[in-house]
Amino acid sequence: MKQKISKRLEMVAQFVPQDARLVDVGSDHAYLPLFLVERGVISYAIAGEVVQGPYQSALQNVQNSDHKDCIEVRLANGLAAFEEVDQMTTITIAGMGGRLIADILEAGKDKLNQIERLILQPNNREDDVRVWLEKHGFKLVAENMIEEHGKFYEILVAEPGSQTLTAMERRFGPYLLQKVSPVFQKKWELEIDKLQHALDQIPTEHEVERNHIEEKIQHIKEVLDVSK
Repeated sequence: MKQKISKRLEMVAQFVPQDARLVDVGSDHAYLPLFLVERGVISYAIAGEVVQGPYQSALQNVQNSDHKDCIEVRLANGLAAFEEVDQMTTITIAGMGGRLIADILEAGKDKLNQIERLILQPNNREDDVRVWLEKHGFKLVAENMIEEHGKFYEILVAEPGSQTLTAMERRFGPYLLQKVSPVFQKKWELEIDKLQHALDQIPTEHEVERNHIEEKIQHIKEVLDVSK
């Protein structure tokens, strides 16, 4: 039976190049590597897990599949899951906070020389990831956004290269800004509502705090007006 994955992971999978040698960090039961191997996109993957429970679960799923020769499950922290000798070309990190993703990349940056593509799906603080990429010789080549079960997810795809982003591009995403899709619109309209609610709770004499939130609201409104 073919591996089923969430819409979010399916969108991540769309950006994995044909015949990539994939490292999936924080592999969540090895669902993504199994999905990609079954569909003939890749023929080899390392599924990395740092916690014993998910590691055992990923191991079990791979053992129960017809692809145990194609997927190696390794118990390791972040990019410690692979070595240069493995000749990996693509890294996926999905379903973690943006700060944590940036920390994982920072801790393993010496291993990124041979990597041709990073596919990152932060659950929040996407700007932290964009800032890290910009500072460490990676440029964004694609972005996408999806809503699943009432949550919004951004997928950031980066390859080696240089790029300078504006403050607005760091926050909203250069490719997402160009498109202003209905999902993007919805996410940021809801963010305005949240910020407005927060603003309503702040006493008028707290000017600095109020100004900070008002500025954020203003930036989002400017971005959303682009599409009108």
